[in-house]
Amino acid sequence: MWILILFWVLAAAAVWATFKYRKPILLTVPFFAMFLFVIVQMAMVPLPFMDTVRFVFNLR
Repeated sequence: MWILILFWVLAAAAVWATFKYRKPILLTVPFFAMFLFVIVQMAMVPLPFMDTVRFVFNLR
């Protein structure tokens, strides 16, 4: 639950910083944070990393 709250705080901070500094590139920060979160969660699986990646992308 705390990860979800942290993500929303990060997203709100990115939107605030975008308006304050007028740099729309800051809106990509939450997307990179989500990507990093997925990579960390996949790394925590006790299988080898490439097997985990294949498994995740083979799910239907």
